[in-house]
Amino acid sequence: MKRPKKLNHFCPKCRKHTEHIVSIAKSMGRNKTHPMSRGSRNRMRRRGQDRGYGNKGRTSKGAVSSFSMSGAKTSKKQDLRFTCSVCKKTSGIRKTFRAKKLELT
Repeated sequence: MKRPKKLNHFCPKCRKHTEHIVSIAKSMGRNKTHPMSRGSRNRMRRRGQDRGYGNKGRTSKGAVSSFSMSGAKTSKKQDLRFTCSVCKKTSGIRKTFRAKKLELT
């Protein structure tokens, strides 16, 4: 999928439509310090796996690959950042979409 490198977009800082430079955000890994991993960390702590004592039998229920809704998707949702050319502030994505390959032209 091809997208333009520069486009007009509303800047919340300038409060008007200005030219923005589009960039793709680097995907972050999930680790103990990453805030988005909090939900699964709490879940594993409740299971008892986080601190290393037992799991109350919850992880002995067969492989995830045998579940009916399992399997990796063929594409990722792209995370675009818009940097205002006037005030240099960066705003987030307008709308997420799936694409196997994204090219900024």
